[in-house]
Amino acid sequence: MFNIALYQPDIPQNTAAIIRLCSCFDTTLEIIEPCGFNLDDKRLKRVAMDYLNKSKIITYKSYESFLMKKKNSRIILMSTKAKKNYNNFKFKPKDTLLFGRESEGVPEKVHKNSYQRLKIPLKKNVRSLNIGMAVAISLSEALRQNSY
Repeated sequence: MFNIALYQPDIPQNTAAIIRLCSCFDTTLEIIEPCGFNLDDKRLKRVAMDYLNKSKIITYKSYESFLMKKKNSRIILMSTKAKKNYNNFKFKPKDTLLFGRESEGVPEKVHKNSYQRLKIPLKKNVRSLNIGMAVAISLSEALRQNSY
């Protein structure tokens, strides 16, 4: 199955919603620290509810430790700065879909270490989607392509 990775997430409620999404689709969530909140934050627990105990969550203390674990994997960075649309890309079941911080995205080194950079096309003059929606859209397309 696919993995969803969050690079240093800022907002516990968004992360919690993504935990629920990943739990519902039997997808592993990988969290690259440091986060902008504590992983035992009550806001995260309130939104994640009982899905927190049903989820496969892996945490990494740094981006470098994440990269070491993923050295033989395709990391697909979802970014508003990408040129290629997500629906024009062929996802494979072992792909890791990586999403940046809500406040800052990801640094250039993350862009460079990604197998592919993809975007969800939006109308002009809008900044971005909520990260939970972006994860849901991207994961849905990856699952659809692979008949899950």
